[in-house]
Amino acid sequence: MNTPAYTLDARAADATAPTPHLPGDLAIWIFILAELLAFGVFLVAYAFARSGDVAGFDARQLGLDRDAGAINTVLLLTSSFFVVRATQAVAAGACARASGWLVGAIGCGLGFVVIKVFEYAEKFGAGVTLSSSTFDMFYLSLTFFHFMHVLLGLVILAALWLGTRQRRYGPDNMNGIESGAAYWHMVDLVWLILFPLVYVMR
Repeated sequence: MNTPAYTLDARAADATAPTPHLPGDLAIWIFILAELLAFGVFLVAYAFARSGDVAGFDARQLGLDRDAGAINTVLLLTSSFFVVRATQAVAAGACARASGWLVGAIGCGLGFVVIKVFEYAEKFGAGVTLSSSTFDMFYLSLTFFHFMHVLLGLVILAALWLGTRQRRYGPDNMNGIESGAAYWHMVDLVWLILFPLVYVMR
């Protein structure tokens, strides 16, 4: 029995189609899922505590600098865009261009850190501590936990920048930069949840 030509063509197309793959190492995705779970537990606890004292949480929230939080949101979103462009540049074999995009991402991340340090300094100067109120305890715990992830992310981005400068990555070696990019996007995603929840939502 003859096989129809269109069937052979379809099989050939399937054979040449790119196989979907998870970008980066499986280990980094397991780590990301574990970190998201930890943040999720924090956020559920925050929501539960807030439901028991909405007025108190709203009153303390008025002391937060929304403008600083909004600027930091823009900085992290911009940094994620730069990381995407760096990854695309590596995939195209343009490591020099990728290193430039990574410098931009690192600069945005450092801007986030500077603004957050000033914000913490202002809060500590005003007597805000983990024990000053339930809201303050959650605000400091959640944002500092995220802050530490930003610092780790900056170390990773610096390592990726060095790797692109040394041309360790390329179209056939995307694993490292994809893993680092995935982690940085996770850091940004968490902030996109934290900012409206802690700074904005009434």
